Amino acid sequence: MNVLDNIIENKRKEVALLKEQRTLESFSKSPYFERETLSLKAFIMASGFGIIAEIKRKSPSGGDIKTDVNIIEQARFYEQNGASGISILTDEAYFGGSINDVLEAREAVSIPLLRKEFIIDEIQLYEAKAAGADAVLLIGAVLQPEEAEHLTKAAHSLGLEVLYEVHSREEVAFIPAEVDLVAVNNRDLKAQQTTLQHSFSLAPILPANVPLISASGIKTPEDIALLKAAGFNGALIGESILREGHLAQLTQNVKP
Repeated sequence: MNVLDNIIENKRKEVALLKEQRTLESFSKSPYFERETLSLKAFIMASGFGIIAEIKRKSPSGGDIKTDVNIIEQARFYEQNGASGISILTDEAYFGGSINDVLEAREAVSIPLLRKEFIIDEIQLYEAKAAGADAVLLIGAVLQPEEAEHLTKAAHSLGLEVLYEVHSREEVAFIPAEVDLVAVNNRDLKAQQTTLQHSFSLAPILPANVPLISASGIKTPEDIALLKAAGFNGALIGESILREGHLAQLTQNVKP
């Protein structure tokens, strides 16, 4: 089994346990459940090139990145330095995250929050909404087309936007028509190898009617300039800004 297979196998166990502990209705008691969400899409499009800055403590490919991260301080740093939104890894086993990280960030900032998770069940959407998320990630590599359609509609019914991630030409063909943003993951989730060239190769066949995001492997203003020229509207950046803290350098030249 590859890394992605292991993650999904573990995620199915986590979701089964969550369903034993919680009902969908129980999440509606959260003070954030009736909150009007922010539009990640609108924040991205209001920028010359929107940066979704990511919070993650570790990853299978990068090892320990910032295991002692202070969620509130990191989220405020991102907001103060021009991020259009914040992506928060909530998988614990492989990325060291927690749904509580979304709750902490929600209390600290006023920009959109993306729950980045391996979502395979509707209950994870309710959990995201209750924690104060504004958008969720759906991954083409782990969902059947009918599952992707169902989860997209379910997310929208909760007021959550959907960032839909693809890595292959085959996955592009099954992007649900209703998604709000499309991301190209430059990292092969199975082989854990990353190349920015992947975004450039898929760009010509991506939907023309939704904002396009390049994710993983973006490190410099030059990378951003190339992506913008290729038709991308933003980038999801985590490891490089967590290690280097150079978000302002990446955002200062991309405003309209």
